[in-house]
Amino acid sequence: MLTNLRLAQIYAVLRLELKKTFFARRGIWVYLLAFSPVLLFGGHSLLMLKRGQPCDFGLDTNIFAGVFQVFYLRLAVFFGCLGIFMNLFRGEVLDKSLHYYFLTPIRREVLMAGKFLAGLLVAIATFCLSILLQFAAMYAHYDAATMQEYLFRGHGIWHLAAYLGVTALACIGYGSVFLAAGIFMRNPIIPAVTILVWEAANPFLPAILQKFSVIYYLKSLCPIDVASDIGPPFNLLTVTVDPISPAIAIPGLLVVATIVVLWAGRRIRTMEISYGTE
Repeated sequence: MLTNLRLAQIYAVLRLELKKTFFARRGIWVYLLAFSPVLLFGGHSLLMLKRGQPCDFGLDTNIFAGVFQVFYLRLAVFFGCLGIFMNLFRGEVLDKSLHYYFLTPIRREVLMAGKFLAGLLVAIATFCLSILLQFAAMYAHYDAATMQEYLFRGHGIWHLAAYLGVTALACIGYGSVFLAAGIFMRNPIIPAVTILVWEAANPFLPAILQKFSVIYYLKSLCPIDVASDIGPPFNLLTVTVDPISPAIAIPGLLVVATIVVLWAGRRIRTMEISYGTE
């Protein structure tokens, strides 16, 4: 039960962990990965402005959707959450500082909740800010009238809101999984590779197995369906599954993430620290 004392403890851990997570040296590569598409889209806009040539707005929109689904969700957000949430506990073990937390008069599940919320805020702020900058960079070479037409009379605002929402859900889904893995796995490479292979193999899995992956629900929520034509003979092995409705995808992903975090909270009560084996 969340009492006022536990809420105050979660808030205290959250404030402390936000500073540590935002400015962690081992997390610099996460920011480079998160904001790399901004440079790509910015370079595209600069090139179009320099040439003075008109661009195909629909093509640019599909390119943005393709980069978002193929690179940003599957690689940037995935590995970014790996770096952020794995280090919440594994980083403390490597720094030999986790025992200081365990010696304080605070329940371990409360400590984990504060750390998870801190990692979640950092991940969502970082990757959602990148989406906003990517969106601005991609369409920077269009005139104001075209952008107003797209944003307010077309589907621009809806597309942007959907990208932000999907990104936040990806941080929640992958974050919960990597938080649990960081508590129980000594080597983060093993769960990272396992989950990466499972997510990458999603199009080739039977329909029932595709539903046991984060990317299945995220793809269903994307505003533009990006056809994944991988060419023969691999396209013969893919299994087409109808996208799930947002009314099921969003609560389903949140429920699964909640179950994983609650399970990790129960298991962390018996966690033992052994710095000598690291």
